Formats: sequence, C-alpha cells, structure tokens
Amino acid sequence: MRSSNPVFSRRGFSRDNGYAGFGAQPQAGGPAAATQTQGNPYAQGNPYAGGQQAPAGNPYATNPYAQQDVQHGAPQAPVSTTGRMTMDDVVMRTATTLGTLLVTAALAWALLPVDDANIGKSYGIAIGAGLVAMVLGLVQSFKRKASPALILTYAALEGVFLGVVSSVVDNRIADGAAMQAVLGTMAVFVGVLVAYKAGWIRVNRRFYGFVMAAAMGFLLLTAVNLLFMVFGGGDGLGFRSGGLGIVFGIVGILLGACFLALDFKQVEDGIAYGAPKDEAWLAAFGLTMTLVWIYLEFLRLIAILQGND
Repeated sequence: MRSSNPVFSRRGFSRDNGYAGFGAQPQAGGPAAATQTQGNPYAQGNPYAGGQQAPAGNPYATNPYAQQDVQHGAPQAPVSTTGRMTMDDVVMRTATTLGTLLVTAALAWALLPVDDANIGKSYGIAIGAGLVAMVLGLVQSFKRKASPALILTYAALEGVFLGVVSSVVDNRIADGAAMQAVLGTMAVFVGVLVAYKAGWIRVNRRFYGFVMAAAMGFLLLTAVNLLFMVFGGGDGLGFRSGGLGIVFGIVGILLGACFLALDFKQVEDGIAYGAPKDEAWLAAFGLTMTLVWIYLEFLRLIAILQGND
C-alpha cells in the first residue's frame, strides 16, 4: 500500500514501490519457513540495502513479527524491539515538528505586520519561506534516509508562511479565522483517528486508488485555476469564492482526511513490521504535510464563508 504522502511511498513503507515493504501482511497458521517467504517483508533481503540480499547477521534479514509457532500456528512475540520505531517515537517526533512549525508561525504573526504599509514586505518574506519549504520538502521526500535537521527546517519555514497567511486572513478578511481553522484541523485529526481505530475506515487498494485519483483531479483543477488567475485576472474559474469555492474547500478538507487515514495505515504497518527508529521522523514529516494541507483548506473555506456575510 503506497501512501498519499511522498514520504511514506518510499523504502519500507510500501510493498509495491520496488522495495519489500511494511504493507505486506503476515501469514498465520503456517511454518516458519513458509512465513519467511510469503509474509515476511524482509524475507527477500534488507529493503534498505538497495535490493541486495541481506548478509548473515543482519537484524533485518528476519522479521520477528512474522515468526510462527509451528506447534500452535500463531505469531510469537518479538525477541527485542530495540532500535525499532514505536508509537511513542512517532508521537514525539510529530510533536517536535509541529511544535517548531507553531513557534515560527507565532513569531511570524507577531513580527511581520500586515498593515497597508508593511503587507508587501511581509508577503514577500512569506512567499520566499513557502517556496524554500516546498523545495526542502521535495528534497526530503526523495532522500533515502530521514534528515531531522532538514525536516525541522522545513517545519520552521512552513511556519513562517502559515503565520503571515493566517495573519492576513484573520486581520483583513475574517476575524478569528485562524483559531477556527486550528480547531477544525484538530477535529478532523481526532475524528479520522477514532474512525480508523474503530474500523469504520478500511484502508485498502481500492480506497487508495480512489483517494489518489481524486487528489490528482483536485490538484489539476487548482493548477488550471491558478493559470486563469495569472493570465486572465480575477478569480480564475471561481474556485476561491462563492458557492463553487465553498464546494472546492469542502472537497479539499475531505481529501485531507483521507490522506490522514492513509498515513495512519502506513505508520501502523511500519510499527507492526519493525521499521527502524529513524523512520519516525518520516512519519512526523508526512503527518505534518497532511495537517498543513487541512489547515490551509479550512482557512480558505472560512475566509470564503465569512467574506460572503
């Protein structure tokens, strides 16, 4: 299962991208030898070794989560989880990344005024920070290993962009929009997490295909609308105002919620199959990207709704 986030679709987080992935399900009820070839994502070698066969003594050569009890046909408990990613690792790394983003967003809000005399300068800094953050995000997405410094720098610059944009919307368009968008993002996160853990959302290949097709269509329409705005002026195709803008904003939030479900699935599989501890930084990076998407869609939707009052 490949995730919506480019971070999670690399290396061990996917079973169909050229590496043995954590998405493969363990086979219960069979002997250990059969499990090592069918259900063990590491049976064909170390997914971090570029496709080469794992040498003797490599801790990734066998997956303790896939070991079978020959007598009872049930998975045995892993011998050791030292050096493997845990949920605490994911929570701590995500909190660190989001905390960095929130601190720089608050600083940008306070130090970059958006009054008539300074809004041009503040906008320029925000756009520059956003573009650099986008480049750093792409670099990290295609790196073979997580870089905490790169991820935290991305979060810091993304925070500057969000801080200025939020200040502009909150002070010049819709009073209180930023706090409403934060609360909306938190509500979506909690709601999707509860629904996922309760089994109300089933993440499978059909779900993945539907979400990715919808996301591609959404991004294509966004790009077309931007081109019309640049060359035709005005609101382009009308996706940023009126009834069409409201519908577009709701669709964007729903897509963000689907991305969260895909991310939760990838994190769950990574923990279950013993992903290295450093992968927690990639999990934090991917979740941060999704939460930023949802926040921006909420902010735009609230601005449209209050602007029509």
